[in-house]
Amino acid sequence: MNDTSEKSSPRPRATILGGGPAGLMAAERLARLADVHVFDSMPSFGRKFLLAGKSGLNITHGEQLEAFLARFGEARTLLEPALRAFPPNAIRDWAEALGIETFEGSSGRIFPVAMKASPLLRAWLARLRESGVSFHARHEWQGWTEDGALRFGTPDGEATFTADVTVLALGGASWPRLGADGSWTPFLSARGVETAPFRPANCGFDIQWSEHLLDRFAGSPLKSISLSFCGRTVKGDFVVTKTGIEGSAVYALSAALRDSLEAGANTVLMLDLAPDRTLSQLASALSAPRGKTSLANHLRKKAGIDGVKAALLREIAGKALLDDPAKLAHAIKNLPLRLDRPRPIAEAISVAGGIALSELDESFMLKKCAGVFAAGEMLDWEAPTGGYLLSACLATGRAAGEGAARWLRRS
Repeated sequence: MNDTSEKSSPRPRATILGGGPAGLMAAERLARLADVHVFDSMPSFGRKFLLAGKSGLNITHGEQLEAFLARFGEARTLLEPALRAFPPNAIRDWAEALGIETFEGSSGRIFPVAMKASPLLRAWLARLRESGVSFHARHEWQGWTEDGALRFGTPDGEATFTADVTVLALGGASWPRLGADGSWTPFLSARGVETAPFRPANCGFDIQWSEHLLDRFAGSPLKSISLSFCGRTVKGDFVVTKTGIEGSAVYALSAALRDSLEAGANTVLMLDLAPDRTLSQLASALSAPRGKTSLANHLRKKAGIDGVKAALLREIAGKALLDDPAKLAHAIKNLPLRLDRPRPIAEAISVAGGIALSELDESFMLKKCAGVFAAGEMLDWEAPTGGYLLSACLATGRAAGEGAARWLRRS
């Protein structure tokens, strides 16, 4: 076994397991006090962070703080102090200190002006290296040895590493090809740490489409629609996929939809194809004589329904309703999408499940593992897309890093 545990400095040693946003933020908070070593199983750091920012890095959200905090549901009690200590405006200041200017979009989402994750990550890693942080790629954590050293699998064989304090930031189980596969759960379970099973969050859902719809419209977006479930309505867009539906409007309702499906309930998502028009307006418009105009053109001119919207209307409502203006208007406003199941965890943007929040103290230290802290998607919380996920990863990483620093000072 290779041994990498010899110390060359009188300063305490801190290890960070996981090189994503939560781990890097913890490293940043510990660097002034300790020799910090960041380990990751992948060949490079921040891979999920980079992919998440491929189409525009949504770094946080600009809504009022009370509304922002409410997005975290039952997990708010534990997360709130961390989120208040590092709120969205502080995240923007932090990014600016790295040379990354941000802006707030019309939806309240906050992005870097360059829209990319790579400039921010490069600047962040450079600053951490300048502060003395050491990085170790291709080190897959394999638990602890009997004497408490960290065990790693590496291309050169097994290695061990001792530390005075450890921050776990290994992610959840979504996008496993980028390193977050949940393989760490047995190591914590062996120490009596309770973990909740991983479940997909911010995910798509399966629907059995006809071959006709798939052949012509798989991959087509539906814009300017609204979706409703259990008394909540979300305006936005989604995409018809080969397996069902996905997209921002679906993700906003995905937790409730997933829970309903897991409970065995008949889960129907209501689609409004024309949310900016009332039922009576549509019925009146569609009642106009169409003469020799085809039904397709009549729908397009009078209701703005064509393309994939018209295809879904025919697929779900059936032809019988199409010649009755009142029933057709009702179908446009209330089209039922019957869901079969969530898409697999590996495809989900994020997960629910992980370390039970009751296992953590107010400093994000594991109550059953003195000197071991945890942050980010390892913890059992979920939030919608829109900057909330990244905000909580940064805030909990910062809180765990500060908790670890206080532990070192006391010890």
